[in-house]
Amino acid sequence: MKILVTGAAGFIGFHLSKKLLTEGHEVVGIDNINDYYDVNLKYARLQQLGIDRKKAEVFHQEMTSATFNNFKFIRLNLEDKEALFQLFTTEKFEVVCHLAAQAGVRYSIENPDVYIQSNIVGFLNILECCRHHEIKHLVYASSSSVYGSNKKVPFSEGDRVDTPVSLYAATKKSNELMAHTYSHLYKMPTTGLRFFTVYGPWGRPDMAPILFADAISNNRPIKVFNNGDMERDFTYVDDIVEGVQRVLEKSVEDREELYKIYNIGNNDSVKLLDFITTMEANLGKEAVKEMLPMQPGDVKKTWANVDGLIKDYNYKPQVKIEEGVHCFVRWFISIQESKFIIFNG
Repeated sequence: MKILVTGAAGFIGFHLSKKLLTEGHEVVGIDNINDYYDVNLKYARLQQLGIDRKKAEVFHQEMTSATFNNFKFIRLNLEDKEALFQLFTTEKFEVVCHLAAQAGVRYSIENPDVYIQSNIVGFLNILECCRHHEIKHLVYASSSSVYGSNKKVPFSEGDRVDTPVSLYAATKKSNELMAHTYSHLYKMPTTGLRFFTVYGPWGRPDMAPILFADAISNNRPIKVFNNGDMERDFTYVDDIVEGVQRVLEKSVEDREELYKIYNIGNNDSVKLLDFITTMEANLGKEAVKEMLPMQPGDVKKTWANVDGLIKDYNYKPQVKIEEGVHCFVRWFISIQESKFIIFNG
């Protein structure tokens, strides 16, 4: 199968691309490699996929992987509609996995414009390309953040999601509405996946696992919001990739509903302080905790009901928090020992 993966230099996009390539799919990855966080980490992920950094730094230059002969990468902005259309025309993709987006809840409060351009305009361009090039299936990343101030747990796809508490969440809900419209108007199969707190090796340095591991390792205090009274459905990246792969590979020709939304998570909620304790045990050091109030745009608890994905795709998250944190810390230590800088401070 020929698959476009947007956000291929990102955390999930990198892991998904690697898995699809090892399964024999033909993958074209695109990413604009913006500087929301250290670009060295993004180029290092691409290097793992056999993409030379010097070539990857140039926009619109297609390159073939030195490691996987079934992988090509192009640096490209989603907002560049003309270049995106040309890519679809040339490559003739069968399915699209759209993971690229401006991430970050707190950053969206400070920099709203970039979220509209990347997450709304960029997503519209993807929809238009899929529409005009007869893509068989568009799978795209939504987020648990769409549940906003929802008090009912676990979160289910049928819950109301019209109370977002951050612009990032609002853009993700907008993506779901836009996809619904295109499925309805143009009979285009779309599947949105609401990701829940993904963690693991090569993760984003602005998220809790790397922030915690880096601070604990260097004897700096970690910031614990809402005084530690937080819970998250921490999901190991391998479980996420397995779920996305199942959705991409299954035919949608006989699917009754063209538009579908699924939660994808670990189907459990872990207390933040328990997550920290597990990380302390693996690092062999105790954290200095700086207790802080809840941050604007944050939510107290997330927990995914994944019954829909289990029923339709036999999705089974396997990695428990103890195993996942152990694998993450082992990777983090190896990166530290290699002197590769993944944290801006």
